[in-house]
Amino acid sequence: MTATARTRTAPTTPATPATPTTPATLVIGATGTTGSRTTAHLVAAGRRVKAGSRRAAPVPGAEPVRFDWYDPTCFGDAVAGADSVYLVPPVGDPDPAAVMLPFLERARAAGVRRAVLLSSSAIPEGGPAAGQVHRALPGLFDEWAVLRPSWFMQNFTGAHAHADSTRADGVILTAAGTGRVGFVDADDIAAVAARALTDDRAPDTDLVLTGPEALSHDDIAALLTEVTGRQVVHHHLTYEAMRDRLAAAVPPAFAAMLAGMDRSIAEGAEDRTTDTVHRLTGRPPHAFRAVAVRELAVRPA
Repeated sequence: MTATARTRTAPTTPATPATPTTPATLVIGATGTTGSRTTAHLVAAGRRVKAGSRRAAPVPGAEPVRFDWYDPTCFGDAVAGADSVYLVPPVGDPDPAAVMLPFLERARAAGVRRAVLLSSSAIPEGGPAAGQVHRALPGLFDEWAVLRPSWFMQNFTGAHAHADSTRADGVILTAAGTGRVGFVDADDIAAVAARALTDDRAPDTDLVLTGPEALSHDDIAALLTEVTGRQVVHHHLTYEAMRDRLAAAVPPAFAAMLAGMDRSIAEGAEDRTTDTVHRLTGRPPHAFRAVAVRELAVRPA
């Protein structure tokens, strides 16, 4: 699922720098897991980027702008001069449409013509949370895409409960049983997002994004053990135990939804891979072991 992980900057040297008169892409959540990487891809391609975050934090090559879903007074400045927007829903909000749809109406009126929404492979059009925004998007914009990535590989390498528990206790706690997931690298999500935002023709559809293989959490624990040299195990919880554990940190309705997603994994809902990353970027998606080595392997002194 989505998480906040440490940012990485694409090594590609930017093309011709954009100027303030060039139409911009507003990246919401530009300091987060996919937003930071999407910003880097766009900057490298010479695209003018307005990097939206709650504190208008500096982002290399981009124009920082304040953006808070719950403060509509910042919306005007954020969309000024933008013709496209990358949408990361507010984290932990079970009803993001309530704040996102008024913003999208305003963005359209300000001249934004293309919107790319980050949703989830587990949430269909019209489903809960971002599924309601997914359903509304084609009626708001002529050019659009909904990215529906599987669970992030960075959930185990960055700032996420799974990464925290593996670092602290060497355990992964889920109600996913032995169900498999096509875990996807956030760098691959960002590469697809950049194409969806800048290609001459927008996808005008939803895109399910996965890595190259479906893995169980037991598989993930074994790979983390191999890469880090530290024993990691997967503890199988019941749906109820997972729900109650999550409810200590997030609202009960959201905790129930997340635990329900684990239960769906156990039932096989995420046991799939797609060719979307390869088809849109021209290269295969990264495997989990390669990402773990890139982000977790101990380097020689």
